[in-house]
Amino acid sequence: MQYLGIASLLPLVGALSTSDAPRVKQVAIIGAGAGGSSAAYHLAQYAAEAGISTNITVFERNDYVGGRTTTVNPWGDKSIAVELGGSIFVQINQIMVKAMEEFNLSTAGNDLATTFGMPDLGIWNGQEFVIVTQAGDSWWDKAKLLWRYGTAPLWTNRLMKSAVGRFLGMYEEPVFPWKSLSDVVEQVGLLEVTGVTGEQYLQANGINEIFSREIIQASTRVNYASNLAYIHGLETMVCMATNGAMQISGGNWQIFAHMLKASHANLHLNTTVSQISRQQNGTYSLTSRSTKTNTEQTTLFDDIILAAPLQYTNLVISPPPKHTPDEIPYTHLYTTLFASPHKLNPAAFNLPPTSPVPQYVLTTLPPSEPPTDNTAGSPSFYSISLSSAAMNPRSSPPRFEYVYKIFSPERVNATFLSHILGQPVGEKEAEEGEVDGVVSWIHHKLWYSYPREYPRVSFEEVVLDEGLWYTSGIEGFISTMETSALSGKNVARLVRDGWVGGAGAEGLVEEVVQEEL
Repeated sequence: MQYLGIASLLPLVGALSTSDAPRVKQVAIIGAGAGGSSAAYHLAQYAAEAGISTNITVFERNDYVGGRTTTVNPWGDKSIAVELGGSIFVQINQIMVKAMEEFNLSTAGNDLATTFGMPDLGIWNGQEFVIVTQAGDSWWDKAKLLWRYGTAPLWTNRLMKSAVGRFLGMYEEPVFPWKSLSDVVEQVGLLEVTGVTGEQYLQANGINEIFSREIIQASTRVNYASNLAYIHGLETMVCMATNGAMQISGGNWQIFAHMLKASHANLHLNTTVSQISRQQNGTYSLTSRSTKTNTEQTTLFDDIILAAPLQYTNLVISPPPKHTPDEIPYTHLYTTLFASPHKLNPAAFNLPPTSPVPQYVLTTLPPSEPPTDNTAGSPSFYSISLSSAAMNPRSSPPRFEYVYKIFSPERVNATFLSHILGQPVGEKEAEEGEVDGVVSWIHHKLWYSYPREYPRVSFEEVVLDEGLWYTSGIEGFISTMETSALSGKNVARLVRDGWVGGAGAEGLVEEVVQEEL
């Protein structure tokens, strides 16, 4: 309105219409996790490159950014941060690594195995450790692996590199940006990998059953709480791409916090979005409520990016969009963090009393046990790891303790904790911790952590309607911090391209409809 007033007072520029005056693009992003933060960050960059002024507003219902990448502090000690959700990313994760470098964030070292004289990793099948590795294994130790598994490790590595290489094509032109995830997955040649189970994909490529069950399945269980018969082939390969694994000192959430800060977005924490309504002029009204002040507000936006699974938002979209994402099953995963002055009990893992339990205990199934869906089977958990070690400042006197992380399909109870620690743990202690007890501190969290990654050959649309975009559809393809960030970047580019005279959201919707017909 200011531009109109000035134009009416100055005859020399009165010929300028309001459409000639630059208008700030108003964009709302619902969700401040990896997808939403990346969308804000990259949209700010793309818009600046095109000389387009933007005002980005991010709504987050939690009191923190990062979504499932969040940390907690044992004993309330801010100097100790333990990852509760997304723990690691790897060297091939281009967006994560580039952001880490750009924001000058340091990685955390976690070689506790060497510090405490324990093996690095063990794979437990509920009866025995089928394999145990040391951080500094010699060539002879690696040769013993080849003796046990033959050439399966080498062929698996080649399979993984082939799949990852095709996936990386999604980052570059002419594939990037993509308006249809289903189309781009087919274009880069990955439908044959997503359309079968990990078990089928490995069998078809000659990977022997023992390596698949003992090694690869242990990886799919710790990463996606899935046995090989219930996870698609591409996600299986992703689990094997572990070279250069790293995490940010103090928490991976810092990457996304820095992205939001760099985007200059208006961030509203503790704020839920209840409704978005499309207006006759193509804009959207968005109704939000601050859970902190209990105040409601309605604002107009040109574009809205939904960066959270629609099925968990309780969001009303009026009128219904041309594409509504299907509800899909998500894994219900219990993450338990706890601290204790005791190391894990060797007897709980059928080890001699003097044999230390590995820092990372992954699990698989014994040969006689058929895999089932969405359960851990006889081991009863997916993984136990030693995440940190520190002084407990609240005990009397202060004492040195170990901080463990457990992934399991059921809530951890006193019986289980007593078993793995070899010490009696009371029911209340298992729920709340006892500062001078066997378990001094404990934190239980139930996550809807990721979709059940069943085989599929079609995926959710990126464009739900004109000006309404969706990043979370990528989770049924690959669910990682990196892929969510990639989806956010992709949507950001599509939004910008629409503004500068590309296909535009309306054109994209029409194209998708034509493809479906």
